[in-house]
Amino acid sequence: MINEIKQDAQERMAKSIEALKTNLNKVRTGRAHPSLLDNISVEYYGMDTPLNQVGNVSVPDARTLAITVFDKGMIGAVEKAILASDLGLNPSSQGTLIRIPLPPLTEERRKDLVKVVRGEAENGKIAIRNVRRDANSSIKSLQKEKEISEDEMHQAEDEVQKITDTFVKQVDELLADKEKELMEI
Repeated sequence: MINEIKQDAQERMAKSIEALKTNLNKVRTGRAHPSLLDNISVEYYGMDTPLNQVGNVSVPDARTLAITVFDKGMIGAVEKAILASDLGLNPSSQGTLIRIPLPPLTEERRKDLVKVVRGEAENGKIAIRNVRRDANSSIKSLQKEKEISEDEMHQAEDEVQKITDTFVKQVDELLADKEKELMEI
């Protein structure tokens, strides 16, 4: 029973780490990366469709993204979706190719992005701590129902804390990497 609780906690904490990685990929660094456009949806035949399903996103150079749209009639909708996103990008079309130049980040903007990244990391830590709290309350309820002894309860709580520490360390490493990536020119 305790092993199931620990396994569940570990899986949920791993999902929190994956969610954090996804959120950190959304934060723009100085380099072009196709994942920058992952959250943009385009209206395609009346349905919101992810951008990567209506075109191929590539990186011709470090400061430019290029989208090759599959359906030429979609170019206007793709441009409109990129302009409507909160990324601050200005696409320009050339036939079925849409080029998106990425402006260089200013020092002030970099510092703002570092604050955003730190907030995302803190949210990740909070999610991990919430999983720890849920696991510990499950363990305590087992002890209250006399299914495990008090010693087993304390041992299980210590093991859950070790798992939590491991995942919090991963969050700190992801944060340090992203901060370094943001601050390099």
